[in-house]
Amino acid sequence: MPPKRKGRLQLVQKEVDEITKQVDSLVKDVQSQDGSTEEAFRRCQELQISAEKTLRTLNKLTKADELAPVGNYDQRKQEEERRLLKILERVNTLSLELSPPGSSTAAGNVSKEDSEEKDNDDEDEVDEDSSDDEADGADEDEKQAVKPPSQSDPHIYTVLSDFKGEQEGDLSVQRGDVLRIIRKTIDGWWLAQDAKGNRGVVPKTYLKIGSGVDDDDEDEDDDDDNEEESEEEEEQIGKELTDDEEKQSSSLHSNWSTVRKSLTEIDATDVLSAMGAIPSGFRPSSLNKLLMEEGITYRGSHYIQPELSQSQLSFSDLFLDPDTGRVRARQVRTCVCFSLWSCRMIPTPGVGVQVLSRHIRLCAFDGTQVLSNIHTVRATYNSKTPKTWSFSPRMAGILPALLDGDCYLRCNSASPDLGILFELGVTFIRNSTGERGDLSCGWSFLKLTDDTGNPLPKRTYELPVNDGTPYEKDVVVEASVTRGSPAGVFQQILQARRQPRIIIKLKSSNSRTRTQLSLLPDTLLHCQSCIHLLALHRQLLADTLLMDRPTMQNADLICSPVLSTFPMLLDQPDLMDALRSAWLDAETNMSRAQRRDLSYLKQEFVKVYMSSVYFLLHSPSLPCHRWADPPLEEQRARVIYATLDALKRTQHTTGQSGGPEVFVDPMHQHLAFDITELTFDLLRVSR
Repeated sequence: MPPKRKGRLQLVQKEVDEITKQVDSLVKDVQSQDGSTEEAFRRCQELQISAEKTLRTLNKLTKADELAPVGNYDQRKQEEERRLLKILERVNTLSLELSPPGSSTAAGNVSKEDSEEKDNDDEDEVDEDSSDDEADGADEDEKQAVKPPSQSDPHIYTVLSDFKGEQEGDLSVQRGDVLRIIRKTIDGWWLAQDAKGNRGVVPKTYLKIGSGVDDDDEDEDDDDDNEEESEEEEEQIGKELTDDEEKQSSSLHSNWSTVRKSLTEIDATDVLSAMGAIPSGFRPSSLNKLLMEEGITYRGSHYIQPELSQSQLSFSDLFLDPDTGRVRARQVRTCVCFSLWSCRMIPTPGVGVQVLSRHIRLCAFDGTQVLSNIHTVRATYNSKTPKTWSFSPRMAGILPALLDGDCYLRCNSASPDLGILFELGVTFIRNSTGERGDLSCGWSFLKLTDDTGNPLPKRTYELPVNDGTPYEKDVVVEASVTRGSPAGVFQQILQARRQPRIIIKLKSSNSRTRTQLSLLPDTLLHCQSCIHLLALHRQLLADTLLMDRPTMQNADLICSPVLSTFPMLLDQPDLMDALRSAWLDAETNMSRAQRRDLSYLKQEFVKVYMSSVYFLLHSPSLPCHRWADPPLEEQRARVIYATLDALKRTQHTTGQSGGPEVFVDPMHQHLAFDITELTFDLLRVSR
């Protein structure tokens, strides 16, 4: 009877067991000094290459590759990842101990590493700016014995200031020490060796080429020359590192591959990807970068403000109907309502990181640029189905705006390629360092018109999730199934179902929603549950700017605490939820006639706003808003709910929907008064 075939995960487990035995054997031989150091160093290199190869193989495995069903597959795979990472850590530490020392002033021979570096340096000098005589001189120098460090030796540097190592692998040095640079890296942390043979990394800003230190400050011209030399060195280092990476598998110094890669990578995302903590198709979030680096340019608080006309003497999107006194409705080229349903087969981060938030950032996009504010919807996650994200969960009370997947887009762009860009993202924190980051798990794009230019029909769309960023091509997530592999029809259907997908539904809206949408700015993307609040704010804005100003050219500061602070709610969803809750309670006490009376609604809206959200914005007990910070979000929720309860008690006592009583309550404190709380600066906030 033939032996039973083993699955791919079992084969990897067997390889990990074998590597573990070899590492244990090597450690024992090193401790007992059995054999030469060179032989142990060679074995250490081979084990490192084998462990890295096995880790790459493990990261590519999927449950579909198994010959038979495997219970707790993800858990077993993560356990093997942990074992391999521990093995690599042991091997890297051991390789640092066994790494052969470089040449010293008393040594009469040159190590292979120094020879290779000198060869590269001499070749560069011959190709770039040296003469034939200099090249011959370099060749003669190679054949001679190693000389003491000189001012012209490009590998000898002097320490300018004391540096104390803070992490494992750092080299502590003192001012005046002479170091030999073994490896230069782009990020500025160079691998060096001191006179005692100790090795480690030091920042290049602490070093000066040559073997002497002058007490006097250098001239500005010298600083400029050093900066130019540093830039040329970094460019040359980049070329050398590229060549080194291509030869990692066969180079004598492949034991430095993991250390060098962690030192030369600028972004922590690539380091985590190399460790197997995140799939390789994950990228730093493009939309989050816009939100963080561009100030308020892509925030909803900016797009809710009025837009000035080309002459900047009037408004281009805010008008009053002279017959009714209401905001004049404006129709735009694109106005769609849609729902985020779910995301399926989304790769999950591995060990070493803790996910703080799974979310989708969305905006209007024409293939080259963002055309609206960037709106964020947080996904609901279930540990039993880790690769499925869902939205708009059923819950008691009002649904938080952050979880509301029912959205709308108003955009007046005439681009024929206009659509909605969906970027799936996770906010994480590294368990080892506490570093926070925001990653893109992939993106998808829904063009809102067909090939003939007609709007898309109202139905459900299942869109593929592309890897990387919208500006990258041919990026593949390791956990995904290879497309185009030969298989039967049934297997192709199964493979298609394993691909990451996002499900979107375009839907129609009722007449009331369409009417309220027509009152909003020409360009805005937000959740549908807040439309009525934005419409009321828009009416107050029109009254203040179009009716109450002395002239249309008057740009004096306006006393309006509602207009000055309301846009902040679009950047703090929990405060928007507080206003929704307070306004809902006020509406329940209104009669039908009062709900139809616009002037009454505006008065009540101002009262409710001032006695709820405005008070919260200036309460010292409410901590500052921060994205994806669970303890902080819970603390803010407690303060908000306690304040809203106090407001409800005030309503029951006075029989009014809002009032100043909450401001004089001795149980609550207020921040010091600032005049900016009350002033609406049209010239500063207008677009």
